[in-house]
Amino acid sequence: MKNRLINFARKYPIVFILAVCIIFFSASSPVFLSSQNLTNILLQVSIIGIISIGMTLILINANIDLSVGSILAFSAALAMGLQTYGLFFSIIACLAVGTLIGALNGFLVAKAKINSFIVTLGAMMGVRGLVYIYTQERPIVGTERALIDFGSSSVGPIPVIALIFVLMLIAAELVLRYTTHGRNAIAVGGNYEAAENAGIKVERHVLFNFMFIGFTAALAGLLLVSRTNSATAFLGTNYELMVISAVVLGGTKLTGGYGSMLNTFGGVLVIGMIQNGMNLLNVHAYYSMLIMGLILILVVFIDTRFKAPVNI
Repeated sequence: MKNRLINFARKYPIVFILAVCIIFFSASSPVFLSSQNLTNILLQVSIIGIISIGMTLILINANIDLSVGSILAFSAALAMGLQTYGLFFSIIACLAVGTLIGALNGFLVAKAKINSFIVTLGAMMGVRGLVYIYTQERPIVGTERALIDFGSSSVGPIPVIALIFVLMLIAAELVLRYTTHGRNAIAVGGNYEAAENAGIKVERHVLFNFMFIGFTAALAGLLLVSRTNSATAFLGTNYELMVISAVVLGGTKLTGGYGSMLNTFGGVLVIGMIQNGMNLLNVHAYYSMLIMGLILILVVFIDTRFKAPVNI
């Protein structure tokens, strides 16, 4: 029995960790498995979950994007500040700016051949500077009630924001598994030169993925402020670390060539369950960060040590 458990944990670490979280927190708090609390967990992880969809494609490509938190903050500030020109205009501007910043990152990585870590680190600092300039370090409050009504709405028991996340996740998984773009993502991350020799338009492919993650970060920012009706200069701080942690927890390799949206969903849920469970137990948030860090190191160690694909 012990050997079977060890083999299962080694082969499916994210499933094993999810099971441990559910067993531990449900035993510690009778509220944890209530339908309302599970819905809250799904809603809480939806924002980083949406960005994680884009990050999964980026990491499968053997790239990384550290600018997503800053893009989220800038897009959210625009979504609030431009509402004086109309809600539709502010939404379009928010999503367009995020996509354009992603396109700039992608151009520098794909065309200029600059390492994605350096490009997006620079973008993270530069865009955050734009957020401070635009907000003047003061909260920007929205004026359109329709956006708040949308952010607080539900379809049956499921919040609309959570539903958007789940639908995007399913669509992205289908794209990754059954389309040329999905197969190309894995091929490019697995061997860049071989992908080029096989006739894959690698530069265009990488550019598109950076545009997509810019869009997901902007959409996450829009949905986040639809719940709070306020954007600040500090919005999205450390989100890039949370997103990368969720994707790596799900088994996507930093070296590229392997990943799954469903695995990423598992990683996102682990983060959400730990944060929620610790709150229910009145444990300080710092301990949640410590536990998530240790779990992340453990999962990467298992994956590296045993070379086993992480599935869910």
